[in-house]
Amino acid sequence: MTAPIIDIQDLSFTYRGADRPALQAVEYLHKRGEFTAVMGATGVGKSTLCRCLNGLIPSFIKGKLTGNISLFGEAIDSRHVYKTARRIGLVFQDFEAQLFSTDVQLEVAFGLENFAVDRQEMPQRVTSALKRVGLSGFEDRDPSTLSGGEKQRLAIASVLVSRPTVLVMDEPTTDLDPIGKRDIFDLACELRQEIDGIILVEHETEHVLTADRLVIMSEGTILREGPPADLLSDPHFLEKYGIRPLQTAVLLERLRVPAQSLVVSDAVESIRTAGWQASLDAATKLTDSDQEISRDTPVIEVQELVHRYQDGRAAVDGVSLRVDRGEFVAVVGQNGCGKTTLVKHFNGLHHPTEGEVSILEKPSLDWTLSELGRKVGYVFQNPDHQIFANSIREEIAFGPANFGLSPAEVSHKVEEAMEVVGLSNRGDDDPFSLTKGERQQLAVASVLATDPEILILDEPTTGLDYQGQRTILDLIEGLNTSGRTIIMITHSMWVVAEYASRCIMMSGGKVIADSPVRECFQNGELLESIMLEAPEAVRLGQAFGLSVRSIDELVNCLEKAE
Repeated sequence: MTAPIIDIQDLSFTYRGADRPALQAVEYLHKRGEFTAVMGATGVGKSTLCRCLNGLIPSFIKGKLTGNISLFGEAIDSRHVYKTARRIGLVFQDFEAQLFSTDVQLEVAFGLENFAVDRQEMPQRVTSALKRVGLSGFEDRDPSTLSGGEKQRLAIASVLVSRPTVLVMDEPTTDLDPIGKRDIFDLACELRQEIDGIILVEHETEHVLTADRLVIMSEGTILREGPPADLLSDPHFLEKYGIRPLQTAVLLERLRVPAQSLVVSDAVESIRTAGWQASLDAATKLTDSDQEISRDTPVIEVQELVHRYQDGRAAVDGVSLRVDRGEFVAVVGQNGCGKTTLVKHFNGLHHPTEGEVSILEKPSLDWTLSELGRKVGYVFQNPDHQIFANSIREEIAFGPANFGLSPAEVSHKVEEAMEVVGLSNRGDDDPFSLTKGERQQLAVASVLATDPEILILDEPTTGLDYQGQRTILDLIEGLNTSGRTIIMITHSMWVVAEYASRCIMMSGGKVIADSPVRECFQNGELLESIMLEAPEAVRLGQAFGLSVRSIDELVNCLEKAE
């Protein structure tokens, strides 16, 4: 048999000062040419394992490490990370932490310079790496001006350009639009022919089906591994360990149809063969489930809004829209289309270059940032852009204390916010010791503690496992039900389908579609053109002629033929 290219034996690691190990007796073998996906709940050791592979642990990140890691039969020399980096390239979970150059091409060329690649060879390799991640034409852009998804692509290119023997990517698709996510998995499949191994940590399940092997981790160890289709066919097992089940698998189980394939088209064929069809009263059931929104109380009004950056680019170009009190609005579109720039006008972080924005029936320019801060809460795409305190409790308390609440009221709001986001009993923890998903929870908690009328969330589920996503989304849904207006930017289309009432689609700084959620997924060509894709439940429903938003709706609209 061919020897494995990576051989991990009895690997354990405990971070300095931690009371329990992050990894416990991990055993793993990676075959040449294999593409392995790693999944599991937040905090189970996925990122720790990645850091061990390229020597960051224990060379830079200190703690107690035991066990062995061999690459091509040789032990990884943790004393010399630069040697390991030539063979194992790592894309960080916090991708912005590895970007620092003043333009895109310099960022990608940095690794080549450190590895002493011939200068004549560099331009072609930089161009090729940028093309593979969809950033051709961005060479002269300052990385700080890119969208979150574009930065993520850049981080991947900066590692890919060095042509590592093994590519390790820690959640490389968190901030990408749906088609962008698919492209990264397609790229991983292509790279199997060019490099010796790929290990990719991921939270979303649909594209994991293209991997050769799926590894599921729990409490610092490998719980189960095998072909993705086998492991993803058990929804209850996945939910138990913090992984969002494939909607096809959930539907097949609900209908008691054997899961011969989890691909949407194959699942539909199996369901039809089993005798299931759309019920005669399905259309009525779907209409009755739509939420009615009052249109007589606008909270945000935008008229011909244009916002230009210093280089003259129009990030928002002629947008007009209105948001009414109590709406749950999803803003979607491909990376860099102007979503974040648009919503930053709603809390005063941006001012119009042209046009007008009114908030709560008052021109945005007439509000001070402090006044707007009490009315409009904003959760940033990158939680590190709004976290600064020395403890979780201090971070959450800052807003309500700054608005003059009494110490008793501040304490109550802090404890309440920590509980609802899953950070109870961790008030004294250092925010920067948290995982990215936990920092996202903290950012949401710090805004919720101020009790805003309007809540804007830019990718609130980024970095969270399935349980964390549901917790945050159910919380947001509850706030909306109680009367708050929700505006959410997201690339997770299942979130749009199941939680939002209205969907605004953007492309090139313009609003190209604005409709109730049930209607927004009907034009597949339009979705594809702006790098979006309807979620599995919607596509499954469309195969039966139904405009459903969830698996629950679809099951309710199907009946078995007699």
